[in-house]
Amino acid sequence: MILLENISKVFPSKNGDIEAVSNVHLHVKKGEIHGVIGYSGAGKSTLIRCVNLLENPSSGKVYIDGQETTKLSTNQLRNVRKKIGMIFQGFNLLKTATVYDNIAIPLRLLGFSKEEVNKRVEKYLSIVDLTDKHHTYPSELSGGQKQRVAIARALAQEPEVLLSDEATSALDPETTDSILDLLLKINEELNITILLITHEMNVIQKICDNVSVLEKGKVIEQGSAIQLFANPEHPTTQKFLNTISQRKLSASLISQLNLEGVVARLTFIGENTGQPVLAELTQQFAVKPNILTANIIELKNGIIGNLVIHLAGEEKIVDEALQFLRSKEVGIERLEGE
Repeated sequence: MILLENISKVFPSKNGDIEAVSNVHLHVKKGEIHGVIGYSGAGKSTLIRCVNLLENPSSGKVYIDGQETTKLSTNQLRNVRKKIGMIFQGFNLLKTATVYDNIAIPLRLLGFSKEEVNKRVEKYLSIVDLTDKHHTYPSELSGGQKQRVAIARALAQEPEVLLSDEATSALDPETTDSILDLLLKINEELNITILLITHEMNVIQKICDNVSVLEKGKVIEQGSAIQLFANPEHPTTQKFLNTISQRKLSASLISQLNLEGVVARLTFIGENTGQPVLAELTQQFAVKPNILTANIIELKNGIIGNLVIHLAGEEKIVDEALQFLRSKEVGIERLEGE
């Protein structure tokens, strides 16, 4: 649905060119929710603005539904943009217009009849649960309600793609969850493809099918959400994951606990999360597992369990015990004190 081929964006400055996005390849399939996560300054906003060509890439190609948009005329591009809705962190609502008019005005400018405008405003206010706010002004709404109006405005043009530029980062956790639930509903019920950017790992956790990690304008890791949560390879991805689950034990902590033997992180995916493998381990091997940290992460498409354990026992038997765990499709990472 969305294909970015070797996209780069360079901004000139007095101190030399700044490459905000560097040779990015990104494929978002129709009907999926794809998250791009990165720290501030990673190039996320520039990248998403290249999708609808609010920023023209310095090099590379953009395809929307198989059509290369980077070579279209202004009029042709205007037609393609009708397929793409966008929501922003700052809502971008007209302060002097009611909720109804904030949604209706763009439709009127596109030439829709009064009847069609009214039909669409009613439909999408219902979808975002704001049917009682027709005559309300933005100043009378909460942050979450403002974002719902912005989402209804984007949906009213009935796009095939919805771009989300840090749409939840200005909201409190409870409101963030409600907006994420709404995006899931939109994706599932309206079959709208969503590309979102965020610096919040809980957003990726809750709604994304696939993820790209961006750092200094480059994609440093990419894959399904389950793959990245189960086996993050890049240190930056690992740091993001550590914000929602303790994945690291410091060398000083291991020393304080006097942990002689093996300290290992065990990763369980899907059905394996509920298996009593540690009980089986103690029954079959002369080892004593001590659980140091544990958590279960619920993703959109699965569950991942993490245990950090200390195994005390003879080295040979501990190795056999770890091999047993691998045979049960448990991921093993030995920790030396990080």
